[in-house]
Amino acid sequence: MVLPTALVRTLVAAAFAAVLAFAPAAAQQLVTVTTTTVTWSYDDAPGDDADAGDFDVDAALLDDEGLADEADFAPARRYAPSATLAAPGRAKAHYGPFAVIDATTARMAGDVTAATPRQFAAMLAAFPGIKRLEMVDCPGSIDEEANLVLARAIRRAGLETIVPSGGSVRSGAVELWLAGVTRRAAPDAEFGVHSWADEYGREAKDYPPNDPVHAEYLGLYRELGMDDARARAFYALTNSTPFDEVRYLTRDDMARFVALN
Repeated sequence: MVLPTALVRTLVAAAFAAVLAFAPAAAQQLVTVTTTTVTWSYDDAPGDDADAGDFDVDAALLDDEGLADEADFAPARRYAPSATLAAPGRAKAHYGPFAVIDATTARMAGDVTAATPRQFAAMLAAFPGIKRLEMVDCPGSIDEEANLVLARAIRRAGLETIVPSGGSVRSGAVELWLAGVTRRAAPDAEFGVHSWADEYGREAKDYPPNDPVHAEYLGLYRELGMDDARARAFYALTNSTPFDEVRYLTRDDMARFVALN
C-alpha cells in the first residue's frame, strides 16, 4: 500500500523529471530560432553573394593582381555626392548600384562600397552576356581599394563603358569609366575629379612623391591604356583639386588622355 505522502513525493519527482527532460529541448529550440534570425537579417545588400548561385566570387576577385595590401594602401574614399541620385530606370535585376537592363546592357547609378566588386561579379555570373555598362549617375567610392579592384574587374570583363546624355561620373567612378575596353561619352557628359583622402583626412599632396600609394594609380592608368606621360598628367590633374571640391571635365578634356569611340 502506498502512503499518501509517498504518492505525493512520487508525483512531484515525476513532474520535476519531466521539466528537466523538456528544458534542454526548449533551450535548443530557442537557440535555433535566435541563430536563424541573426543569419537571416545579416545581408550586405540586395544582389550580393546570395545572387551569385554557384559562382565562386572569391576566386573571381582574388586572382586580380590589382588587389592591394590593405596595410600599405592609404586612400579611403573619393566621393562627390549630388543632391539627388538619378535612377537607372526599369530593370530585370539589381546588384547594388548595378541594374541589368537587358541581356547585354547594365546601368550604374550609385557609389562603390566594399561589397560592390562582389555585386559586380554576381551580376556577370547571372548575366554573362553583358557587354556594356552605362554610367548614369556615379558619385564615386566610399571604399577606394574596392574601387580599384572593380576597375580592373570591368577591364578584365571586356566591357564597353558609356556615359549617356545627362550622365555624370565623379571621383573614383572616373576610373571605372576609364576601365572600359572601349569608351563612349555623350557631348554633355560630365566628369568630376578631385583628390582622394585617407581615413585621417590626408590627401595625395600630403604624401611624398615617391610614396608607393601614388604608384597604385599610375600603374592602373597605364593598364587602362595611358602612356607614362598621360598617366602622370592625369593623376596630377585630379590631385590639383582638394578632396572637398570637384573640378568638372568635358568629354573633350578626357579625350586628351584616352581614346574615345
